[in-house]
Amino acid sequence: MLEGKVAIVTGASRGIGAAIAKKLGKLNATVIVNYQGSVDKANQVCEEIKANGGVAEAIQCDVSNFDACQEFMKDIQKKYGRIDILVNNAGITRDGLLMAMSEEDFDKVIDTNLKGCFNCIRFASRFMLKQKYGKIVNIASISGVLGNAGQANYSASKAGVIGLTKSAAREFAAKNIYVNAVAPGFIATEMTDVLPDNVKEAAVSSIPMKRFGEASEVAELVGFLASPASDYITGQVICIDGGM
Repeated sequence: MLEGKVAIVTGASRGIGAAIAKKLGKLNATVIVNYQGSVDKANQVCEEIKANGGVAEAIQCDVSNFDACQEFMKDIQKKYGRIDILVNNAGITRDGLLMAMSEEDFDKVIDTNLKGCFNCIRFASRFMLKQKYGKIVNIASISGVLGNAGQANYSASKAGVIGLTKSAAREFAAKNIYVNAVAPGFIATEMTDVLPDNVKEAAVSSIPMKRFGEASEVAELVGFLASPASDYITGQVICIDGGM
């Protein structure tokens, strides 16, 4: 379905990002597995994609760094000749109550989750505009839709991603570039595995479907948004949250 397409997935060394990278690989895209520090895990994702007959390469880049993102996109364009799909998944948490949150914890989350998304769109879109084609999928969060106590920085960053998605979609719509956001709820990943049982139980009780989602389920939705099947969808925020 995505033969001949080059896809970049940021923060793809684990969790939802890794699942998305593997899905795009199965759809026959050439996948750039971006990572910041987990080179071994990024290489493992690439090896799994290759084992399934796909093409993948792990490339390091701190998406919060404006100049580094410019070079990252230039290098991919130079090597592969095009950038068709960008999935902005890279994100971090620094949870804490608002009254006790440090400036550093607020800034770091905004820089990675929101500014990183802007940086990647800013430079990838230049090549998409020349091609007159592109698919951009931003990973937001249900926290950016509903808010969440103890996550003022994270919720603000993801709400910003939603606003960025809607604005970019309007700017690029006439150029055949589609921009959408996916807002996952509670998804079973390494981050949720370490939660205390009582926290997990409270989370599940708040979900109408009474279970956590799977990273593969998010990846299926992203695969659809990255494919030609979604060519009349742009500027949308799709919640994948078990009915929350």
